[in-house]
Amino acid sequence: MNSPITLNNITITATPVRYQEQILTSEALDFLSALHTAFEPRRAELMQRRQVNRARIANGRDPKFLDETRAIREDDSWQVAPIAPGLEDRRVEITGPIERKMAINALNSGAKVWLADMEDASSPSWQNVIKNQVNLIRILDKELDFTAPDGREYKLNSYELTELPTIVVRPRGWHLPEKHLLVAGTPMSGALVDFGLHFFHNAKRLLAAGRGPYYYLPKLENHLEARLWNEVFNMAQDLLDIERGTIRATVLIETITAAFEMEEILYELREHSSGLNAGRWDYIFSIIKNFRSRGPRFVFPDRDTVTMTAPFMRAYTEQLVRACHRRGASAIGGMSAFVPNRKDASINEIAFGKVREDKAREAADGFDGSWVAHPDLVSVAREVYDEVLGENPNQLQRTREDVQVSGPALLNVESVTGKITERGIRDNIDIGIRYIESWLRGNGAVALRNLMEDAATAEISRSQLWQWIHQSAITDEGEIITRRWVQELTEETMDNLERFEGDRFEEAVEIFEACALRDDFPTFLTKNAYLRYLDAPARTLEMAG
Repeated sequence: MNSPITLNNITITATPVRYQEQILTSEALDFLSALHTAFEPRRAELMQRRQVNRARIANGRDPKFLDETRAIREDDSWQVAPIAPGLEDRRVEITGPIERKMAINALNSGAKVWLADMEDASSPSWQNVIKNQVNLIRILDKELDFTAPDGREYKLNSYELTELPTIVVRPRGWHLPEKHLLVAGTPMSGALVDFGLHFFHNAKRLLAAGRGPYYYLPKLENHLEARLWNEVFNMAQDLLDIERGTIRATVLIETITAAFEMEEILYELREHSSGLNAGRWDYIFSIIKNFRSRGPRFVFPDRDTVTMTAPFMRAYTEQLVRACHRRGASAIGGMSAFVPNRKDASINEIAFGKVREDKAREAADGFDGSWVAHPDLVSVAREVYDEVLGENPNQLQRTREDVQVSGPALLNVESVTGKITERGIRDNIDIGIRYIESWLRGNGAVALRNLMEDAATAEISRSQLWQWIHQSAITDEGEIITRRWVQELTEETMDNLERFEGDRFEEAVEIFEACALRDDFPTFLTKNAYLRYLDAPARTLEMAG
C-alpha cells in the first residue's frame, strides 16, 4: 500500500484507484469533514445504545411501543412532506449494484424507481466506493456505457432523467465504518461518506434535471437514528445552500425494534420523508439476532419456509402500510429475489407464479409498490400493480384503519410452521460461504440457485446456524444440531466446491466459521469481514463485534 496522505483534515489510507481525485476533491473532503465533526459523536452514542437494547432483549425484555412517544402516535394532525417529483408512482422498483452493466439494465428495465445500492448489494472495497460515485455522476454526464468482453454494448435508452426510473441511492448503514478515511485516527462513517459524496456531487444537478437527491436509509433501529439522519440532511442542505426539505428519504423497516417505532421514524424525518419499505430479509435476521438466546419460541425453521404469509410477517407488513398511509407516506413492499433461468422455462413458470402471488398480496394489502432484483421481473410485478392501481399512481387513500396495531402480533414467531432439515443446514452453509467468497472479490449481489443473494440473506444463513447450535435444535430426522456436525458439513461443502484461480474460499470459510460457529455472535458479518479481509492487508486489524 502507498503511504497514507492527509488532505483537508482527512487521512486517506487506501491505495489510490482510478478517478479517485475526481471524487475526493478538496471541496468534497471539506464537506465530509464538516459532517463527520458534527455528527460522529452522536452516531457513536447511538451505536452504544444498540448494544444496550440488545442486552435488554437478551435478558427477557421484549420491544414495545414507547410510552414516551405515545403523543406522536395519537396525534392525527401531522403528515410527512408532499411527494417529491418522480416519487409519485413507485409501483415497481428495481434494486441492484451501481456496476455499469447492471445499472444500465436497471435503468432500461421500465421500472419506476432504481435503488442504486451502496449497501447490502455492494461489497465496500475502496474501488467500489469510488466507482459507485463515478457511475452515478456518469449518468448525469450522459456518459454511462459498457462493452462486455464478448463485444456486446450496453447503453441507456435515454439520458433524460425524467424518462428513466427515478434514482434512489442507498448508503451504508450507521454501523459500518469507512476504514480508508480517518479524521484524527477515527474512521469516518460509511453512511456519511456514501451520502455525503453523492449529495455533494449530484444534488443540484438532480434538481436542475427535474428530480432530486433521494435516499433509502437502511438498518435503522429506532427513531433517534432517524432523527440523526434528519439533522444530517438539514446541515448538508444548508452547507450547499439548498432549501431544507429538498431531500427525500425512504426508511427500510428491517429491524424488529424499528417495527415498534414506524410512526415515530416518519415523524422525525417528516420534512424529508417519502415512506417506509418492508425489508423482509434483514427483518428476519434482526429477529434471530436479537432473540437468538431466548429459547425455542424464537427458533425459525429452514429459511425458505419462512414466508410473507406467516402471521408475524403479515402483522409487520400490514402495520407498515397503516403507519405510512395514515401519514401520507408511500409504503413499499419487499424484495422478489428470483433470478430468471433463461435455459429452463419450467423453473421460470413456477417462480413467476410465486412472484405474482407475492405481489398480488402486497397490492391487495395497500402497498404502493414493490421491489424486484432482475429486469425480467419488472413486467411481472407491474402487471399485478396495474390491475390494482389502474391509472392511480399509488394507494395513499387506503389508510388501513382496519389493521390492529399489536406488539404481540409482531413477536408471534412461534406461529411459523416448517421444519429444520439437514438440507436447510447444508443450504445455509453453501450459500453463506459462496456469498462471502464472492463478496471478498468485490461482488455484493450474487445469483445462487436462481435467487439473488445479498448480505442480508447471508446474515440469515449464518445466524440461523448459530441459533440452531446454541439452542440444540433438532432436525425433522431427529438429529441434534451441534457445532461439530455443522463443522463436518462445512468441511464437506469445501471439499465439493469447484475451485478456481484467485478464489477466496479459504478466507470465506474463516469468516463464516467466525460468525456462525464460535460462542460469540458478531453483530454483522460484513463489518468483521470488511475490517479484517477486504482490501488486504487489512488482516492486521482485529475483528470487531
